[in-house]
Amino acid sequence: MNQVPPLSGHDVAADPALAAALVREGADWAEGELRQLGTLAGTAKAQEWGRLANENEPVLKTHDRYGHRIDEVEFHPAWHELMTVAVEHGLHAAPWTMARPGAHVARAAKFYVWSQVEAGHGCPISMTYASVAALRHAPALAAEWEPALASRTYDPGLRPMADKRGVLAGMAMTEKQGGSDVRANTTTAEPLGDGTYVLNGHKWFNSAPMCDVFLVLAQAPGGLSCFLLPRVLPDGARNAVRLMRLKDKLGNRSNASAEVEYDDAVAWLVGEEGRGIRTIIEMVNMTRLDCVIGSAAGMRLGLTQAVHHTRHRRAFGRLLADQPLMRNVLADLALESEAATVLMMRLAGATDRAVAGQAQEGLFRRVALAAGKYWVCKRAAGHAAEALECLGGNGYVEESGLPRLFRESPLNGIWEGSGNVAALDLVRALTREPETAEAFFTEVELATDPRISESVGRVRKTLAHATEADARRLAEEMALVLQASLLIRFAPASVADAFCASRLGGGSGRAYGALGPGRDLDAILARI
Repeated sequence: MNQVPPLSGHDVAADPALAAALVREGADWAEGELRQLGTLAGTAKAQEWGRLANENEPVLKTHDRYGHRIDEVEFHPAWHELMTVAVEHGLHAAPWTMARPGAHVARAAKFYVWSQVEAGHGCPISMTYASVAALRHAPALAAEWEPALASRTYDPGLRPMADKRGVLAGMAMTEKQGGSDVRANTTTAEPLGDGTYVLNGHKWFNSAPMCDVFLVLAQAPGGLSCFLLPRVLPDGARNAVRLMRLKDKLGNRSNASAEVEYDDAVAWLVGEEGRGIRTIIEMVNMTRLDCVIGSAAGMRLGLTQAVHHTRHRRAFGRLLADQPLMRNVLADLALESEAATVLMMRLAGATDRAVAGQAQEGLFRRVALAAGKYWVCKRAAGHAAEALECLGGNGYVEESGLPRLFRESPLNGIWEGSGNVAALDLVRALTREPETAEAFFTEVELATDPRISESVGRVRKTLAHATEADARRLAEEMALVLQASLLIRFAPASVADAFCASRLGGGSGRAYGALGPGRDLDAILARI
């Protein structure tokens, strides 16, 4: 009776833009495992895990039945199923222990595919991945913790690291009086003289408080510093980390976010005193990459759901997917999704090569990641809303899964620095490190196309006189010209032409579905 069948039994990794980028960025060796994960992601079983994990939210247990403080978070079994798959497939810190080109690219592709099942559990997975970059500022601590962080065994429960087959990492940076202004932090760190410090204070957001260890910012005698703080100390005692409450968030319901207080909590210094921001920014940059990947994954999921629905639902005598205006909307959503996917894979490739010591890739990544974080994450919410609308009233019903996607869509634009923070970070990088701008333009101008030359001229003009007030416009222009360059080089002409015509030269900002005449919608839609 004109009802759409369930979308299951498909390979989520069967994505032409993703597959081509996997080869291009040097991780074609991971295709088999990626397709295996994609097949699992497309099953009804995996989809049910995602539903159950969100409908049965984590519960805070501050005390046991005897009144002893335990500060634990209980999760539904579906959460643990999702986490098990993510860890077994190396979506966390596994790439750091793989001396193989493309390890970070392969991990990004798998994170993109598995995030389409459920986004919330990606938080502790992402932070565990990112923690290693910061932890390496303390080689002795890194040598001690990296093997457990990179283990492909998911082993939940609070126990000493030496008694576990694998551990997960989180972070605690922001406080209620400062938010993104972490220099305003008041949490103190007092050295004890034996290499440890005691921390006292609070954190307004402690991401994934059930993790085994955290990177924390606190004020040491030498200034704001970064610390490694385990939940359980080596002797088996619970560290003095008090979970005060879990945040009641708009989305990301499966994942726990907490307010915490430290009461003489024991921690170890990572890096040097007074250089906490410089140390932990290594972790932040990695999680910002995952913000881009997560937003791209959400776009692909919304697009897939919209196309599936419209290819089975009939209205006014024919399938919705055959209606001219709906076809325009779907094609426009597809353009946005492919542009996000190609960009996130290029950023993953730059990360892989920067970690390997390629300085030019590091310079490019510095600004491209800031611009990409701003723009792709900013576009995610509108994309999710339009995908939901393709299902009409059915999309507004919880059972469709689109409301969950819509609630999730603003998160990556806020996490690890909101739009203003990302845009200002871009301007800061371009101002302090002018060589990053040339690395960016060198990459973009690999597309020898008049449309790119024209857009680069506009970006250079904006950059020459950019102030803080221009930061958002500059970030948008740089992200769009980079996406256009990548599509011109690596996507079919039908995709690149439609993207350039609708996004460059003031073409952005219009509602989805306004591509204009002369676009090969059949060729664009055939890639879904």
